[in-house]
Amino acid sequence: MANLSTKIKMYCDANGVSEVDFLKDVMLQDDSDGNGVYIKEWNLDIAQPTTAQLSAQETAANTEEANNVVRSTRRTAYGDIGEQLDEIYKDIDAWKARIKSIKDANPKG
Repeated sequence: MANLSTKIKMYCDANGVSEVDFLKDVMLQDDSDGNGVYIKEWNLDIAQPTTAQLSAQETAANTEEANNVVRSTRRTAYGDIGEQLDEIYKDIDAWKARIKSIKDANPKG
């Protein structure tokens, strides 16, 4: 199950809001009685999403979260940009093969 914050980002993006500040725009709170995280405050110019609208974002949010893990893994495997530039200078074909193997081993959803 995707995080509420990711579903909110997907909902906002689908409604023309590309950036969400979770300290100013949307404040979330974890319910102390065990019901989970909920929207405590909504300060955006679009309507606050209903539970059904957020549920409709579940698949896209799950994909986004999985892709974020892949992006992080790839970033680590790619290594330092300076070292990559040196590698490109020395043997661009070897660099291309290494990058392709990293992408193949860590496909996006």
